[in-house]
This record gives sequence, C-alpha cells and structure tokens, in this order.
Amino acid sequence: MRDRTNPPQGTEAPREPYGVGPAYPSSHTQFTDDAPGRYAGSPAPEDTAPSGPTPAPPASPAPPLAQAPVAEDPYYTPSAEFTVAEGLRDVGMVFVGASMTAGYGDPKGLGWVGRVVARTQHPDLDLTAYNLGVRGNTSGDVVARWGAECHPRWKGRTERRLVLSVGTNDVLSGMTMARSRLNLANVLDEATNAGIGVFVVGLTPTLDDDLNRRIEALAEAQADVCARRGITYVDCYRPLATHDQWMADLAASPDRSHPGQAGYGLIAWLVLHNGWNDWLSLS
Repeated sequence: MRDRTNPPQGTEAPREPYGVGPAYPSSHTQFTDDAPGRYAGSPAPEDTAPSGPTPAPPASPAPPLAQAPVAEDPYYTPSAEFTVAEGLRDVGMVFVGASMTAGYGDPKGLGWVGRVVARTQHPDLDLTAYNLGVRGNTSGDVVARWGAECHPRWKGRTERRLVLSVGTNDVLSGMTMARSRLNLANVLDEATNAGIGVFVVGLTPTLDDDLNRRIEALAEAQADVCARRGITYVDCYRPLATHDQWMADLAASPDRSHPGQAGYGLIAWLVLHNGWNDWLSLS
C-alpha cells in the first residue's frame, strides 16, 4: 500500500489530494486517459478534535457535521482473505447507496452504476450485478440493511463484491462526522471479515457552497477510513467540484441536486479509471 500525505489543516493552505484517484487541476474541464496514476493511503495518525464545533448557519435546515468525535473507528483486524479463482469467475456484485447509486434523474435510467457494469464485461468474468440504491438513505440505513439485502444476492456466487457509495444524506440529516465514519468503518470491516471485496465511491459536489464544505470534509474522512483498511476509495469530489459539465448538468436538472446523463457519465469515468480493473483483477 502506498503512502499518502495527510491533508494540511486549515482552509487557506492548498491541500494534497486524498483517497484513490487522480487530482485534477481547477482548469480541468474534460477527463482524459492520461490522468495521473492512482495513489492509496496508509494509516494516518489519530484524529485530533478541533477546539470547538462549528455552529450551523441560522437559516440552514440541517446543521453541519459535528467535528468532535464521539467514538473511535474500530481497530481493523481482518479475519478473512479475499481470493480470486482461476478461470471463469462467477461474480456477484452489489451496489449499495442512496439516490446517486440508484441513478435518480438519469433519463436513460443507467446512472453511473449501469454505465460501469456495461464496461465491466470480460471473457473471464461471469458477472451478476444488483443495484440496491435507495433514495434518502444515510450510512446508518446502509448499516442496517446491507447484510440482509446483499447476502441473498450473493448466494451461489463464488466471488462476492460490494460497491458502496453513501454519505450526502448524512450531511443533510445532521449526522455527526464521527458517527458517519464509524458507520462506514463498520460496513467495511464486516464485509472484509466475511471475505467480501469492497470498493468505495466517494461523494460528489453540489451547487451549494456551504453544503460542499461539509461534503468535502466528509469525503476526506471517508478516504481516511478506507486508507486505514487498504480499501480503494475513488475521489469524486475534487475532480467534479470545478468541472463545468458537472455543474451545468446539476443546474439543468429539475431538482438541481442530481445530474443527468452527462453527470452520471463523469462519475462512471472516474470509477472505471481509478482502480476498478485492478480491484477486479482484470487485465
């Protein structure tokens, strides 16, 4: 696992990229195949609580994620190893998340999940994919349902894969940062301890600057949770935060929150070009 430099504290100093995926310059308006290589994180030092919580704006319907920790991430001690069989592989792949995972707002009905699955066909892969995105889900909802919903879909499959993308509704509901990252850690640990391969797709920016500040903070926390476990995390926030086509797609959508075809295509591109084939051991 490669080393990752921890992001500097403070909002004015430039931050190093986090998670797994290329860091796109602010002027980047089109994804290309010559993007910088992937990078993975190593366990970072323990979090330090800030001097005090940041108060929510008076008119905001949901408070910002609290920074003061209420619980530590569980100590990661995997009890099972993930193995890939030789020859034709019988893979059950389950996508779990909220409305973005479900592809809400895409007139083609594909979302990023459908586009990724369509590009994951391989002669050595007998792939069965399931989209279990539920609008409005928080990470707490995912903790409560992922096992009961995923395991029946893996029945009979020799290789089990879980793709997880959740968190924006944590911010909107006022869930604390500590609880959100703990929920993610619990799902990752339960899955990996059961011999399930896990891949995490990060959060995407919105048109709301204040909301984006909180989403970016949670994206950094999620990247850290994954880095501590050596799990691939795709940074979607930074590449899309200054991407003209992403922002235009959001602005043109009926709810100004979910993208259309172009936006979902951009998420799919990021997933496919940032560790997807390596995670699936495809050449």
